Amino acid sequence: MPVFPLAHVPLALQPLMQALAEAAIALAARIARNGVEEHLGAAAGTNSDGDSQKALDVIADHLFLQAAKAGGVRHYASEEQEEVVDLGAGGWALAIDPLDGSSNIDTNVSVGTIFSVYPAAPCPEASFRRPVAEQIGAGYVIYGPQVALVCSFGAGVQRYVLDPVAGAFVLADPAVTLPVEAAEFAINASNYRHWPEPVRAFVDECLAGTEGPRGKNFNMRWIASLVAEAHRIFVRGGVFLYPADQRKGYEAGRLRLLYECAPIAFLAVQAGGGATDGQREILGLTPTALHQRVPFVFGSRAKVDRVAAHFQGKV
Repeated sequence: MPVFPLAHVPLALQPLMQALAEAAIALAARIARNGVEEHLGAAAGTNSDGDSQKALDVIADHLFLQAAKAGGVRHYASEEQEEVVDLGAGGWALAIDPLDGSSNIDTNVSVGTIFSVYPAAPCPEASFRRPVAEQIGAGYVIYGPQVALVCSFGAGVQRYVLDPVAGAFVLADPAVTLPVEAAEFAINASNYRHWPEPVRAFVDECLAGTEGPRGKNFNMRWIASLVAEAHRIFVRGGVFLYPADQRKGYEAGRLRLLYECAPIAFLAVQAGGGATDGQREILGLTPTALHQRVPFVFGSRAKVDRVAAHFQGKV
C-alpha cells in the first residue's frame, strides 16, 4: 500500500518518493521511542567532515541508503559518507543530510532530513559537481510534534503530514507559498562580534524596531536546527541567516551547499521566496567539493534582498 500520495510526483520519481517516505516513517517511529530502548543521542564518532556524529545520524544514514537502493538511485551523497556511494544501477543521484539537527535529539527539539534529487551522471563526481539549479526535486522531513514532508519537483511546493494512525502521509497543502510580510528573523546572535559588517547592519536595523529605518518591531528566533527553522519560515515567513564569519572554520559559513542549502533554496524559490549566500543566488552556484560549505540566507524574498543590499552597500 502506498504511503505517499503521488498526484504531484513525476511518474519516474514515484518509486524513489515512496522509498524515502517509508524510510522517514520508520525513522520517525525510532525517534519517538528515544530513551525507551536505546539512546539515540549517544556519541558515535565523527562524520567525514569532522563533525560529531550521534547514534541517530548513523541509523538515519543506513535507512536512507537502503531507501536509495530501493528507489532507483545510482549515486548516493550523504553528510555521513566521506565519498559518494556508487550503488551500481539506477537513474538518480540523491544528495541527503539524513539527520539534520542531531545535537538536539536529547532535548526533544525538532530534527529532520533534507534531500535533493538529480539525474545520475555517468560517474559519481559528475552527478554532484554540477550547477545546483539542475535539481529536479528537493524536500525535507521534519520530525516534531507533527511529522511533515515538504517537497517540490519544480511546479510549486507541497506539504504532507504523516497520519500516525494510517502510517501514511496525507497531502495537507498542495501550494505552499512563503508569506511576503513577516516580522521575524533567525540568526545565532551570540556570534554578533564575529559577523561581517553587512550582517550586523541588517540585524541592527531589525533590533532598532519602530525607531529604526525599518519602522517596525521584529522578533528574533534561533532553534539551531535548519529543518525546524525552515519549516517555521515556510509557514510564517521571515528570514534565516547563517553567515560566514571571522572564526577559524567559519570563513565560508558552516552549512553544506549540496545537501543542505541547495535543496532548501530550491524549495524557497519554488514557494516565491529567495536564497543567497548573502550576495549570489544559491541556485546559481556549482559545488567544487562534496561537503563544500557556504554562507546561507533564505526566506521571504524582500528580506533576502534587503540582506543583499547591505552587502552591496545600497542601504
